[in-house]
Amino acid sequence: MQPDRRSVLAGFATLGAAAFAPARAQQGWPSQVIRVVVPFTPGGSTDVLARLIAHKLEQVIPGKGFVIENRPGAGGMTAAGQVAKADPDGHTLMMGHIGTLAFAPSLYPNVPYDPVKDFQPIALVAMVPNILAINPKLPARTLGEFIAYAKANPGKLNYSSGGQGSAAHIATAYLAYRAGIDAVHVPYRGTAPSVNDLVAGNVQFTLTGGPAVLPLAEGGQLRVLGVASRERVGFAPELPTLAEEGLPGFEAVQWYGVVAPAKTPRAIVDRLNREINASLSQPDFAAALARDGAIARPETPDGFGQLIASELTLWRDVITRAGIKAAE
Repeated sequence: MQPDRRSVLAGFATLGAAAFAPARAQQGWPSQVIRVVVPFTPGGSTDVLARLIAHKLEQVIPGKGFVIENRPGAGGMTAAGQVAKADPDGHTLMMGHIGTLAFAPSLYPNVPYDPVKDFQPIALVAMVPNILAINPKLPARTLGEFIAYAKANPGKLNYSSGGQGSAAHIATAYLAYRAGIDAVHVPYRGTAPSVNDLVAGNVQFTLTGGPAVLPLAEGGQLRVLGVASRERVGFAPELPTLAEEGLPGFEAVQWYGVVAPAKTPRAIVDRLNREINASLSQPDFAAALARDGAIARPETPDGFGQLIASELTLWRDVITRAGIKAAE
């Protein structure tokens, strides 16, 4: 049976509507203020990066502007769970972090979201390599000497972090596991007090972001032994990687990136990705990141999604093998 002319035209109309739906979604967007949710308190790295990105996007995306919403709670899971359930209309974004998107599912029971299924990756923003810092009273000036000393004193060294289940906790536990060190974790309420006690000698080492330890190392209050990245970093080129110092393949890097609720229209995702990547290439933005020990990392939405999936697998294995717990 031959279709009549009306049916053919209706079919073309349906196909046309489907083809142009993403375009219409982008043309009508944004129709309201875009919220950038930060799952932590103001002032931290996640908050700083979110504000830098929002400021740049406001300059190139006309509309009603961007607003930062800080929603701390449950290690970032409260906010992430809320964003996962938000309308996927491009008006709700979140500055994601390795903690909420890669660590949490392996650390906590009943996480209220799936990092892969419930979010649409938009853009990777920055990597923050962790740096191994020790109290200078320890008789070690290289990673090899530090590991030898720790092995000769099992259970006698303490390491600090900004909290139980924090990025520094997991990174340092991973280091201890890979190096075969028996050390005791001492959690603090934030990075600053954890580093202050390292300077005071109440703990002996930590693996955390550069901005917290490099200025103190320059002043002789701490000693830094290496950076936990694949390659040496531009803000401290003299610092060797831990991999080249004796832990082949070792990498423990914090990362940050923008995500949205799953099913956010692809046209909106691609527009945001283009604008964020363009911002990352600007010298003033790169300089602002460098001041926080961060490295700009432009990436496609799909590439960022692959990173999240691979990091989930990596850190699930690390957390399980090292016996890391969210609460003790």
